[in-house]
Amino acid sequence: MSFVRTFAGDVSPDKLGFTYSHEHIVCRPPYWVEQGADDLLLDDKEKSQLDVLDFKRRGGRTIVDATAVDYGRDVAAVQQISEETGITIIGTAGFNKSFLWDAPMRDNVKKIVGDYETYHQWIEDKTANQLADFVIQEVEQGLEGTKWRGGQVKFGTGYNRITPLEEKTLRAVARAHHETKAPIHTHTEAGTMVLEQIELLKEEGINLEHVSFGHMDRNPDPFYHEQVAKTGAFLSFDGISKIKYAPESTRIHCILELVRKGYEDQILVSGDTARKSYYKHYDYGLGLENIIAKWVPRFKAEADSLGFDGEKLITKFFVENPARCFTFKK
Repeated sequence: MSFVRTFAGDVSPDKLGFTYSHEHIVCRPPYWVEQGADDLLLDDKEKSQLDVLDFKRRGGRTIVDATAVDYGRDVAAVQQISEETGITIIGTAGFNKSFLWDAPMRDNVKKIVGDYETYHQWIEDKTANQLADFVIQEVEQGLEGTKWRGGQVKFGTGYNRITPLEEKTLRAVARAHHETKAPIHTHTEAGTMVLEQIELLKEEGINLEHVSFGHMDRNPDPFYHEQVAKTGAFLSFDGISKIKYAPESTRIHCILELVRKGYEDQILVSGDTARKSYYKHYDYGLGLENIIAKWVPRFKAEADSLGFDGEKLITKFFVENPARCFTFKK
């Protein structure tokens, strides 16, 4: 039986509805706490919840919270937001990228993995199989010792490099996938090292149709995107609204190039909204409602003007494709 694992339990994929495939809701990343980077701390449950409610009022139904153990999850707060708003939220087991791992490990994580000073020490000390056991536990028992289980497994790599410890977490996540059948999500720094990730995942016997590669719009290269799409994987265009990286016309062009080449069933769209200044109710930003309220109409208008069926594509990117991407293949 196929299902999606959420904070409210396992549900049928057709129950997800309109879905953001990569967001952050409440988190206090230890690395950014240490750096004093307040903008990167989503540390007010009530303010985050107001943005989630904006998303709901616009017709949103599901959010994938891509916050891993090393990024300061607040599992209980996110679960409460899901329960109090009625929005389905999918949690994430696994890891992010290596520069975050020099930060002090939080006490609640130490209680589960051991008395390590940093995440780096923990990951360096354990084998890939031991780290896989931790990820499996988070999917099958609960995130950070809670009863709320992870609905995807994640790893990340750096900008134009994969460190030995990042490779170890990649292999751990791949092995956890084999055991749990949880979908895999990957962080790519500025959209780099995807092809290298793919080769390592192939070594671990991963069917790439069960993988979504993040931040594809940070590397707006249609030829590169096509090489990824040929593997059957999902491509996540999750930097919507971040004009400092590229105008929306660039993202939409890359998306429509994939559609033109026949890959419309492998595209996901989201915002990776991970700063106070991106949230409406923290710091007057565009907020979680921006994609569904403003980007979707913009995309449909541009797609229609170019001879595509914009409404059909939006349904694929936000409803049909997420329902397949985030399904456990038992």
